Amino acid sequence: MTDSSSALRHERVTVADACRRLGAAGLLIGTAGNVSVRVGRRVAITATGAVLATLSASQVTVVDLDGEVVAGTLRPTSELDLHLGVYRRYGTGAVVHTHAPMATALSCVLDELPCVHYQLLTLGGSVRVAPYATFGTPELAESVIGALEGRSAALMANHGALTHATTLDQAVEHALLLEWACGVYHHAAAHGTPRVLDEQQQLAVIEAALARNYGTTRPLDPDDVRGPEHVAHPRPAVQEESR
Repeated sequence: MTDSSSALRHERVTVADACRRLGAAGLLIGTAGNVSVRVGRRVAITATGAVLATLSASQVTVVDLDGEVVAGTLRPTSELDLHLGVYRRYGTGAVVHTHAPMATALSCVLDELPCVHYQLLTLGGSVRVAPYATFGTPELAESVIGALEGRSAALMANHGALTHATTLDQAVEHALLLEWACGVYHHAAAHGTPRVLDEQQQLAVIEAALARNYGTTRPLDPDDVRGPEHVAHPRPAVQEESR
């Protein structure tokens, strides 16, 4: 971009769209939470005090990795240091922080969300709960960044959840998956002690996913396609002879 006022214009729109999607899914409420996407050394991030479920692109601010504002008219979120810390540490492309109900509830009682379903392996397996620290502080940023080691998600004790990924779409999908997994754990725990996939079971899932290219659409081989002439038609019912 040659004009800093138009820096990351597309990404600002993308961040606003992601916030509205998360809001519609019930993961964001009011001004609680923040979303960002990185392109090179610039980050488009939600403004502090903005209502996220109805966010517009004008309420997304662009900063550099040092936190200096390069585009936009609003102050960035109070969790700016957390987002920038994740980018510096993991070189990721997008960060989503929510106060999603199930994730927040479990963050108040668990030290770790165990791997009770194989889809949690998409996030790296069990999800750690970062120790509590006041919002917007360096202590919180340090706590969450540490909990993300080897993971794409972390719960934040008595606070919420954070996910990151290469793209913003992936980070949003991670947030949705994490909230679903928290719901599964919550409902299972209401009926007993949830079973946890052990290391061998998790490894088997990874091997099966790699072998089958799990999660990716694949065209049928020509030999697999059966034309109408091969479709079995049901035989008409045999009527009993009248007596």
